[in-house]
Amino acid sequence: MAMEITNNYGAYENTYATQKKAVEKTEGKESGVTTSTVELKTSTPGKTRTEQIKTGYSNVNDYSKYLQSKYSYMNTGTTSMQGVPTTVSVSSAFLKKCMNDPEKAAYLEENLAAIPDCVKSLNNYTKMMPGSPVVTYTAYYIDENGNISGMSGCTNDPDGKIARENAERKAKEQRAKEEKLEKKRAEEKEQEERLAEMRAERRAEGENLSSYEFRVVGKDVRDLTEKMAAAMKNPNSAAVLATAGIDVKI
Repeated sequence: MAMEITNNYGAYENTYATQKKAVEKTEGKESGVTTSTVELKTSTPGKTRTEQIKTGYSNVNDYSKYLQSKYSYMNTGTTSMQGVPTTVSVSSAFLKKCMNDPEKAAYLEENLAAIPDCVKSLNNYTKMMPGSPVVTYTAYYIDENGNISGMSGCTNDPDGKIARENAERKAKEQRAKEEKLEKKRAEEKEQEERLAEMRAERRAEGENLSSYEFRVVGKDVRDLTEKMAAAMKNPNSAAVLATAGIDVKI
């Protein structure tokens, strides 16, 4: 089971001015880089925290290194959070917008910092669902405009037991089906062999019946003819007797 959720940066822009609290601004050791202390929202509703953020970088690479020193999971592939494989990706285009914009930078760091707690909450929430499914992965992506997309998957069969049982059941059903089909084919073959034997017997009988003779005794020609005609209606007995060298007398 997978799901996707999106959020957008536009809603944040209207509230940032009242949320941020610039306590101090000092020149960093990096040329042009400044450090600002601001108030950022947390994953707990209504609760904020004071955080120092840096802006004024001359290139995205340096800015990324700074962010990764604080949020090691950003743009570094899949990492484990609460035992959940998690991927956090931020568009280079948006990083470029943030590196010299304290407002956007605050929005970015606010969301990056909240991700571990969000994964923990998601993990705990699924445990309360029927069947207690396990989260198999999470993924967050921030595009060039700051819009956030989230994807996640879960399963109620983390150890594969249900999948194995289903596979075994299907294999058993398939074997039973094949055995039934094989039995049917064997019966059809046996029936065909019986029919072939019957046809062979009939052909043999036909060959025996193709040439035979019998003699009848009658009181006159008409009587003899009628008796011969009667014998021809049931030639099998006459043929057997004739083959044995016995004259048929009716």
